[in-house]
Amino acid sequence: MGAAYGTAVIVAWAIVAGCALLLSLAFTGAALAYARRCGLLDQPGKRRSHTQPTPRGGGIGIVAAILLAGVAAWWLLDRSPPWTRPAAVAAAVLAVALIGWRDDHKPLSVVPRLLVHVGAALLVGLAALAPWAARDPMLWWVLLPLVPVLIGFINAHNFMDGIDGILGLQGLFVLAGYGLLAAWTGDIGIAALAFAAAAGCLGFLVFNRPPAKIFMGDVGSGALGLTIGAVAALVVQRNPAMIWACAILPSAFLVDSGLTLARRMFARQRWYAPHRQHLYQWLVRVNWSHAHTDVAYVIWNLAIVAPLAWLAARWPARGLPCFIVAYVAAIVAWHVGKRACLASARRRSIDEAA
Repeated sequence: MGAAYGTAVIVAWAIVAGCALLLSLAFTGAALAYARRCGLLDQPGKRRSHTQPTPRGGGIGIVAAILLAGVAAWWLLDRSPPWTRPAAVAAAVLAVALIGWRDDHKPLSVVPRLLVHVGAALLVGLAALAPWAARDPMLWWVLLPLVPVLIGFINAHNFMDGIDGILGLQGLFVLAGYGLLAAWTGDIGIAALAFAAAAGCLGFLVFNRPPAKIFMGDVGSGALGLTIGAVAALVVQRNPAMIWACAILPSAFLVDSGLTLARRMFARQRWYAPHRQHLYQWLVRVNWSHAHTDVAYVIWNLAIVAPLAWLAARWPARGLPCFIVAYVAAIVAWHVGKRACLASARRRSIDEAA
């Protein structure tokens, strides 16, 4: 890549990210005004981690940044994919956002949400696999594991949206990382999509940093989770050697949500019901502030996840060991943190009883 061409691409990415940031700020601000006017509020409760009624639905700002800046930039900067691939990803993200928006206004049962999630995951899977399957139709079988993985991304990020700032910060970290991976491998359009989505998270954080003025809501959390999964699939489709790096970057959230879900299912609890059993929620329950909990996850991502993802990208042959280390470390941290929180809660109960 020549110096002039490289500079032009960087400027284009900066413009895309700037537009995405402005879109996110504008739409999140509008969502805040709308929620206040319509009484669209998350009320405090024993299964929630906030203490004041708070507007929800601010994630529409992230969705606007993804669709109006990110997907558009992907198509404009990388004309190699047919328009149907960006259109499929856009339709999938929009569908998940719309069902989330409906759920934010009036809770839906699991079935309609799951049907939309399955359809959206299938659209993204078709878009991601199309170049491979055009050469070898047998690769369409990859849809069988890919669709459940994408549905898992949607719901894992929905579950992890429980305290101020945490999901916006995670989205910013992971998507910026995917953008750098795509840029490194020369995927200009996919990098633009990732950077736009990351900028959308940044704009939302202006309103959602502790103490939050507005929550993301299902309109944003599910669409953001799908976008993270979609960008990862697109990066890996272009460069399969990036699979381990892409799997490492979201590991903190996938382990916290996955182990919590497994424990709830093992205890025969309704896995989809509201609760406060994730590690980040336990930290708040033992009197960590939302800000301190956010910082703990950010430090983990920067100190553990980012270096391992870089090693996996720089030396793909070492990707699998890096992946194993990342997930084993996260699993150990989850168990140690959960035990410490439970011990602290027991001590507090004893102290209160005394």
